[in-house]
Amino acid sequence: MPWFCAVARSHDCDVRLMPQADILEIIQYIWRSDLRGELWSTKNGGAALLNRREFNGLCGALSSSLPVVGAMFTGLPGTSAFAAANDVDLNAGGRTVKFPDGTIVPVLGQGSWHLGQGRHPAAVEEEALRTGLALGMTLIDTAEGYGNGRSEELIGRVIAGQRDRVFLVSKVDHMTTGDSIARACEASLGRLGTEHLDLYLAHWRDRGADLSVIVAAFENLRTAGQIRAWGVSNFSVSDMEELFHIPQGDRCATNQVPYNIGDRRIENDLLPWCEKHGMPVMAYSPLGGLGANLLGDPTLARIGAARGCSAAAVALAWTIRSGNVIAIPESGLAAHVKENALALTLTLTPQELQTLDAAHPPPN
Repeated sequence: MPWFCAVARSHDCDVRLMPQADILEIIQYIWRSDLRGELWSTKNGGAALLNRREFNGLCGALSSSLPVVGAMFTGLPGTSAFAAANDVDLNAGGRTVKFPDGTIVPVLGQGSWHLGQGRHPAAVEEEALRTGLALGMTLIDTAEGYGNGRSEELIGRVIAGQRDRVFLVSKVDHMTTGDSIARACEASLGRLGTEHLDLYLAHWRDRGADLSVIVAAFENLRTAGQIRAWGVSNFSVSDMEELFHIPQGDRCATNQVPYNIGDRRIENDLLPWCEKHGMPVMAYSPLGGLGANLLGDPTLARIGAARGCSAAAVALAWTIRSGNVIAIPESGLAAHVKENALALTLTLTPQELQTLDAAHPPPN
C-alpha cells in the first residue's frame, strides 16, 4: 500500500504541511492509479486501497494545499468523465486556455523539438513526458520534422494506453499539395500510434504553397476525423490576415510562435491581433530556446529564490500570465519537468511583473 494511503485515513495529518515534492509524488501516483483503476476502484472484485470518501478527502486536501492540483485534475482530457462516472468532486478549477471551438487545454504543455535524438536515453525522455502528464501538462507538441519523425515515435510509446488523456499536436512541413499534406498526416498518425490528432499545424508559411490549398487539405482531414482542429505556426500578422480572407481560414485554432520574456516581439502586433480574434497563442521556446541565457537571468533567479521555485518556473509563469498563451517548454529530464510544473502554482505580483519589465522591457 502506498505510504500516503495512511495519510488519507488519518484524522491527524495535515496534508497542507507536506513538502511540495511529496504532494507531487501523490499526484503522480493518483494519475497512474487512475489509469490502472487500482487506487480506490473495486471493479473486477479488487480491493480498493481507499474508499470513495477517503479518495475525495485526499483530493480535497491536496487541492487546498497546492493550487496547481485543481489544474492537474480538471485540466486533463478525460478526467471530467472519470470524475462524473466515479462521483469524484473536482470543483477546484484549473489554469486552462480555451480554443475557438470551445476545446479546453492546460495552459502549460510539453514540447519535444530535441526529444528522441540521443541527447538523453530514450527511457529517460519517456519518463520526463510521463511525469509531465502526471502533473497536468497533458498537451504534447511535436512535428514530423523533429528528428525525422523520431520525436513522434517516442511520444507514441509514451501515450500508448492513455491516448484519451493527451491533447496531441503535430505539424506538417511540406504543404505544396493537398495530397502531400494528407500523406504527411497519415505518416505522423502511424508514428504516433493514434487514429487522430487533436491539432495539426502548418509549421511554416511556405511561400511556394497556396494557403487556400492548405486550408482545404486541413478541412478534408478534419471532416475525415484524422484531425480535430488545425492551426498555423510562425505566421505574421499579414499572413494571418491573408489566411482569414480565405474561405474557412477563420477556422484556424492557434498560431504557434516563439515567445518568452527575452523575446517579446509579438506583443507589438501578433499577440493583440490573436486576442482580438479570440485565438490563443501557443508559445514555443518559452525558456529562451537555443543559445538563450534566461535560466541564468539574475532577475528571474531572485524572484524564484524568494518564491521557492526555479528561474524556469518564474519565466513560464510570466509567459502564461495573460490566460491567452499556452507555453510548451521542452525537457528531457523528469526533474526539470517538475520544476516547470510549479509555474502553474505561481501568480506573479504586480511588483514582480514591474521588476521583470524593467529588466526585460516590452517592445516599443
